[in-house]
Amino acid sequence: MIQTLKVELAERSYPIHIGSGLLSRPELLTPHLTQKKAVVVTNTTVAPLYLELLRSTLKKGGISALPVILPDGEKYKTWETLNLIFDALIGGHCERNATLIALGGGVIGDMGGFAAACYQRGMPFIQIPTTLLSQVDSSVGGKTAINHPRGKNMIGAFYQPKVVLADISTLETLPDRELKAGLAEVIKYGLIRDPDFFVWLEANLDKLLARDQEALAFAVRRSCFNKAEVVAADEREAGERALLNLGHTFGHAIETGLGYGKWLHGEAVASGTLIASELSRRLGWLAAQSVQRIESLYQRAGLPSHGAPLGAARYIELMRHDKKVRDGSLRLVLLKEIGMAVLAEGLDEATIGAAIEARCT
Repeated sequence: MIQTLKVELAERSYPIHIGSGLLSRPELLTPHLTQKKAVVVTNTTVAPLYLELLRSTLKKGGISALPVILPDGEKYKTWETLNLIFDALIGGHCERNATLIALGGGVIGDMGGFAAACYQRGMPFIQIPTTLLSQVDSSVGGKTAINHPRGKNMIGAFYQPKVVLADISTLETLPDRELKAGLAEVIKYGLIRDPDFFVWLEANLDKLLARDQEALAFAVRRSCFNKAEVVAADEREAGERALLNLGHTFGHAIETGLGYGKWLHGEAVASGTLIASELSRRLGWLAAQSVQRIESLYQRAGLPSHGAPLGAARYIELMRHDKKVRDGSLRLVLLKEIGMAVLAEGLDEATIGAAIEARCT
């Protein structure tokens, strides 16, 4: 069964299709292609699994597909790798109304989207996420970017896809570590705005870890529903959308400080969320019992319960490159309770540092 949500952005609105076996259905893709040519950007891990299936599906719809296969990993989310996409687009004589399809996880979606935003000042773009993290988060909302050695996702653009195709079947080939990393972003939605979903996750986490298709489909749909609502209200992160970054400011510091790819994004977000929860507790906002519930769920999901031992000073140095910094002041997403996130600024750095040290030693 297919379930469809919509990201409401006026003339740039688009559907999110969720279900099993969607990669074999050309009718979900062809209405969004403006010419009979597509470029499929994927990586060396995903290509052997799903590239030929997608090309066959596109061929049934009368679409020819030029594949661009990139190296796999966060460390390749760079200008150099991005130029491989541009080389293929130019070498393939692609016009601006050809469609770029990103087939893969968050790195491929981010780079494919950024390339689409830049090539000839914008070409149509489709997201086909194949990891849990990309299905519930990065494929929805139009954030595209590459990394800089001094900060994650610092160079990019807001650029919305024409459609998102979340095929739950692709999660069957996802390594366990990647599945667990994706659960960090799923849990996030319960923490920031959906307490009933958090309770559901406490009751159904074992089903998700066992890859129960019905449970996974529910978790993806509920997560996408939450993100679609937030993006529709605040596309360019002027306010509410910043709350989607719970744990990310601390987590990005971990990814940058350790070197991209040492920790998966979801692992760093889980650790960062626990630092944010500890800081919220120290400010008197979040009950200790709630912190324990959050930590317990992350531990059950097989995610880190402690941060990387970079030292508080290094964390704060790296966090100063965060995109939410305003007038040189750190702005952090914290919790008032499970299901209620807030954006806080002007916090004492000693208090922030104490929370970091408590979670990172």
